[in-house]
Amino acid sequence: QVQLVESGGGLVQPGGSLRLSCAASGSIFSISAMGWYRLAPGKQRELVARITTGGSTNYADSVKGRFTISRNNANNTLYLQMNSLKSEDTAVYYCRMIAGSYLYWGQGTQVTVSS
Repeated sequence: QVQLVESGGGLVQPGGSLRLSCAASGSIFSISAMGWYRLAPGKQRELVARITTGGSTNYADSVKGRFTISRNNANNTLYLQMNSLKSEDTAVYYCRMIAGSYLYWGQGTQVTVSS
């Protein structure tokens, strides 16, 4: 059984930084892409950033230049470095993985940006 476990969320002041991690475990084959999504109160879930096995990345316009997605293929771990955080970044952040014909989601980690 495949599991995705996020960590690294928390409360941070505007302008601060956080680093999210997503550890994938289980029988994982043919990962094609991994990504971070977020869900804020009253809004639809949105893509934050994604990265392919080959290292290609794309970001939501709202986070370009502030967030960086990376992955460690050796241990199937995904990261999201978030800098210059704003109050509008407050949301539950979810890790997502596409492996073969399957789609997996983590349980989410809360990020709150507030003074």
